[in-house]
Amino acid sequence: MTDVCSQTRRGNTIAVIPARGGSKRIPRKNIKPFCGKPILAYSIATARATGLFDHIVVSTDDEEIAAVARQWGGETPFLRPAGLADDFAGTNAVAAHAAEWFLQQGTAVAHVCCLYATAPLATPLYITKGFEILKERHCPFVFSVTTFPAAVQRALRLDAQGRVSAWYPEFMPTRTQDLEEAYHDAAQFYWGSPEAFARLSLFDSGSSVVRLPRHLVADIDTPEDWTLAECLYRTLVAMGEIAVW
Repeated sequence: MTDVCSQTRRGNTIAVIPARGGSKRIPRKNIKPFCGKPILAYSIATARATGLFDHIVVSTDDEEIAAVARQWGGETPFLRPAGLADDFAGTNAVAAHAAEWFLQQGTAVAHVCCLYATAPLATPLYITKGFEILKERHCPFVFSVTTFPAAVQRALRLDAQGRVSAWYPEFMPTRTQDLEEAYHDAAQFYWGSPEAFARLSLFDSGSSVVRLPRHLVADIDTPEDWTLAECLYRTLVAMGEIAVW
């Protein structure tokens, strides 16, 4: 049986950038201009800048997105099957499909980095750190996380009438500084082996993480998120914290 935690076998290291055409909340999200370039272009450029990858593959079901990807240096050796391009297609299935495609062409893949197309704040430094952790710890996955800006134990809920109640009443008397810090997925990159992507959950108990500072994280799901991310990107460029691609 193949050990999904093993990183010792030889093979290519590939980046897989999922970029389907049917985004709903932000139409044509993956090629929408972000600070002057298609947002997809930033992920391609960041992957190239790491120097880690034998192939940088944009997995898409859309011919227009494929053309934009090639224009900015990505590879589109296949169009993603329709069954992996609906609203329920997950990161794991898309990454596993790309690795399997290479295997069918006679190219072994040892490591896969799934890098989101809408991650313009991702940096070569942290992607490389993720790869180093993957190899050193022999874990199934390594992905990016950051801290919540407020204590999750003090979260509130509102009912239909707008009345407030505590999610965790037992923590309300506790001082914020005495509560355990919590993390969330930073929605940038996910390292793993092809076998891990095919068989395990990203959030398996054996997975490890790269912790990112909050100012380098922007999860872009709504038009408001997009506007805030552009403002943050311009600020970080002006401060010299991220490169201009």
